[in-house]
Amino acid sequence: MAQANSNQSALARAVGADRSTISQVLTAPGPRLPSAHIIGAAAAHLGVSTDWLLGLSDHPESAETLAANALSLTPAPRALIDEQIFGWHKEAAGYKIRHVPAALPDMLKTQNMLEWEYSSHLGRTTTQAINATRERLDWMRGSLSDYEIALPLFELESFAAGTGYYQGLPAHVRLEQFDALSTLAEQLYPRLRIYLFDARRLYSAPITIFGPLLAALYVGGHYMAFRDRARVESMTTHFDDLVREAFCTARDIPEHLQKLKPLIR
Repeated sequence: MAQANSNQSALARAVGADRSTISQVLTAPGPRLPSAHIIGAAAAHLGVSTDWLLGLSDHPESAETLAANALSLTPAPRALIDEQIFGWHKEAAGYKIRHVPAALPDMLKTQNMLEWEYSSHLGRTTTQAINATRERLDWMRGSLSDYEIALPLFELESFAAGTGYYQGLPAHVRLEQFDALSTLAEQLYPRLRIYLFDARRLYSAPITIFGPLLAALYVGGHYMAFRDRARVESMTTHFDDLVREAFCTARDIPEHLQKLKPLIR
């Protein structure tokens, strides 16, 4: 009542009850449960949930507020690591980050690869934008978070061969990126672990799971961000299934990249 700038008289009027009824609920020495009508009306007047009033929830927010906080839709600009994603990374510093990227992960890309992929989408000059992004990527690599990245097998095969999304990417850029990816996989292990899964056996949409805090599903122009524990845990379980069923584990990545190199022509 204090937080809602209300009192017993105002609450009694709002719920359509006698002031003595409200007083008895608040002061009775033993448990006294008011009617469902009074509970619902009181919760609405005070801006809290009925579950919280009854001691069934740790969250005083209304169901509508909880639902709004549990799911948000955030724009996803087509330009490297955007401000929202970077903010989520900083919020989750120290937690494990699990990531299924839409293509190769940005934080592992070379300068030439970034220029080929994003130059037409950058508002500032390409060099300025990529330098700013490099600072963020360096922060992410140097943070206290462990990173697990799961990629479908066909992604690296398509990249090596320069097919599909990577059609037109020069061979020397692909070769440089392969060498850089192999080096980073060895240098940053075990804080960075890359896994390859067979999408024909187990499919995944692009997702990022920021520890227990939130999970973001990439749907093209937007991220769907979930903060409720059940959905974050569900997506974490899904990611762990990808790792469990991985065709190629983190220790095998450098060797697997060497096997794919002959496709680069």
